[in-house]
Amino acid sequence: MAADAEKIVRANAPAVQQPVIEMPSEKLATREVDGALAFLRNEADASIAELDEEKLVRRIDWLIMPMLFGVYVLQYIDKSLINYANVMGISKDTHMSAAQFSYLATFFYVTFAVFQPVHAYLMQKFPTAQYLGVNVVLWGLTLAVHSACNNFGGLIVVRLLLGVFESASAPCLILITGMWYKRAEQPLRVAIWYLGVGAGTIIGALSSFGFQFYDGKAFKSWQIMFLIFGLITIAWGIIVFLFLPNSPMASRFTHEEKVLAIERLRENMTGIENKTFKTPQFVETIMDLRTWLIAVIILAGNVPTGACGTFSSTLIKGFGYTSKQSALLNIPSGAISMVSVLGASWYAGRFNGRGYGICALLIPGILGGGLMAFLPKTDKAGKLVGIYLTQTFGPNLSIMYSWAAANYAGHTKKISINAIILFAYGASNIIGPLTFTGYTAPQYVPAKVAIMACLSVGVMGALVLRFAYLWENRRRDKLAAEGAIPHIQDAEFMDLTDKQNMEFRYAL
Repeated sequence: MAADAEKIVRANAPAVQQPVIEMPSEKLATREVDGALAFLRNEADASIAELDEEKLVRRIDWLIMPMLFGVYVLQYIDKSLINYANVMGISKDTHMSAAQFSYLATFFYVTFAVFQPVHAYLMQKFPTAQYLGVNVVLWGLTLAVHSACNNFGGLIVVRLLLGVFESASAPCLILITGMWYKRAEQPLRVAIWYLGVGAGTIIGALSSFGFQFYDGKAFKSWQIMFLIFGLITIAWGIIVFLFLPNSPMASRFTHEEKVLAIERLRENMTGIENKTFKTPQFVETIMDLRTWLIAVIILAGNVPTGACGTFSSTLIKGFGYTSKQSALLNIPSGAISMVSVLGASWYAGRFNGRGYGICALLIPGILGGGLMAFLPKTDKAGKLVGIYLTQTFGPNLSIMYSWAAANYAGHTKKISINAIILFAYGASNIIGPLTFTGYTAPQYVPAKVAIMACLSVGVMGALVLRFAYLWENRRRDKLAAEGAIPHIQDAEFMDLTDKQNMEFRYAL
């Protein structure tokens, strides 16, 4: 409704002739501009009038989305296999204590968070899709090596390396999505590849259930599981490296289709690609108070994700179920996650309501934390419902991905906010498992109360951020109505930031 109101205000604002600023030709020839503008300058004679945009978008979907979905589903499965391996006997076989198992989850996210700035820099230096493919292959190899570990020290090493390589996936996927889709299209597309979380939960649960029937003497069931998924991941990384295009300009589309794929993104005003790291854009990102509000929302909204993601099987088993039952009872969690992310993302894109979408995902999780914490021990069904309700808050990360992609313009600024988001996400997953202290097992009541408190902070933060964007949009509308905002020719592809381009409007 707020977005509709803004459109009405603009439509009824008095017409004011805006001055037009044309950039000098020598600037257009430098690395200062977006790669898309250089391409369009060379291909301006290409005719796109006869092309069907909807048909092109469908082709893009079939080319890009299966690749990104495959990466994210494997990324989630691979980092979560330790969760299933715990009920399959990995702690006993490697002589780990409950506290040491908790450290495994923590150490993965240490390198996951610390290496975000490194990936942000390297992503701007190397072709994005191929950089992603190399990292997928490397984490698949690391996952396979898990099967050779027979003690806590070895597992710590491979978990640290897994965090290094897996941490490249989400920022690459966010950047690639922004290269191909309009702002209104992005929430649903991010949701499509983020469905990998739910699909990964289901596949991981079924795999754990199946592997538990293996009773061979040469290998443990969890070793076979790590090895097989490692080999699958390596194969998918090779496919990504060979077939995922680095940008619309480098795709196998026809000349005219490339031009249309680029031109349709002008309305985003966020550009497509620039290989020059610009320090002023980085500084602008970290000096923006809204950036740190986003970090708070990510941190608060995902501390429970780290906790539940690592301990969901352990919690369910603690309700009184067997190891095999615990694996199967994880399946509804995946289905709930998938339905939640699709529903919230559809609303966010359809009604420009990303802030409200995040709130809708976090609030049921507060209720779920309460059910787990305060229902009597004998109410296994009620506590299980609590576990399932907590699966709605995980997809808040998907909405925040698309919110940042829509509201941060300038290539360096985009990769900087992605690094900050993923750093905060990594930090949240470091904190989350630590709330499950050994002396509170098996009920972990303090951890469940922490879930409720963190999600409440996340809800308040999302509402404040939405108001901040709405206020800035109205301020810029007022300036535009007064003729105080000049129009910059080809500003959409000048690699300007959202702060520099006053014609930019923030998604809500």
